[in-house]
Amino acid sequence: MKVFEKIYHRASERKGSEVALKARLSQPLSTESLLALSDDQWLEEFTRKIFQSGFYWAVVDNKWDGFREVFWQFSVEKLLMMSPEMYEQRSQDERIIRNAKKVKSIADNCHMIFEVQQQHGRFSEFVANWPEDNIVGLWLYLKKHGSRLGGNTGPYALRVLGKDTFLLSKDVETVLRAEEIIDGGLQSKKSLQAAQQFFNEMRQYSGLSLQALSQIVSMSVGDNIR
Repeated sequence: MKVFEKIYHRASERKGSEVALKARLSQPLSTESLLALSDDQWLEEFTRKIFQSGFYWAVVDNKWDGFREVFWQFSVEKLLMMSPEMYEQRSQDERIIRNAKKVKSIADNCHMIFEVQQQHGRFSEFVANWPEDNIVGLWLYLKKHGSRLGGNTGPYALRVLGKDTFLLSKDVETVLRAEEIIDGGLQSKKSLQAAQQFFNEMRQYSGLSLQALSQIVSMSVGDNIR
């Protein structure tokens, strides 16, 4: 696959060598490890990424112990019993970043996880068994059924907790457009499907994970030289 070879060679050159490039790559979790995650962990990471969106990540991280206190360690079971009035009250708690709309997303995403549990047993099982060759389908599910999980928010949460996924970062978008894989809106269904097909083909050719491929693509352009 010539386009992959070109991207890989360019990324290796930019990082100094093929060995240096490989040293920078990380891998997703195995299915077994994903299954070991609790559904509470998914709710917590969705919430963290929602609050980090458009905000300094360090500020969110510094407040995170407060978030865990206010929202019962993100226990899905306990938060399902929290009333809208309690959410509204806690959105003004000084231990967290006070943003009522983002706090409301906790309730919405808690209910999304609960609905998945009714069909699949556990949300972790639902994510672990989702096929990577249609990972954008999982992105779209989170966007449709969850709250504030569109764009890169849902995918970044998946990446952090170990689900194999590529990311549509600025650098990845640059390559996709340069190679004429996409030409319209980045988040349109047409562009998402084209990006998925592109990564599927590279995955089949190289045997690498979507995560590693995404990192290679991102390191082949931009300001991240060595």
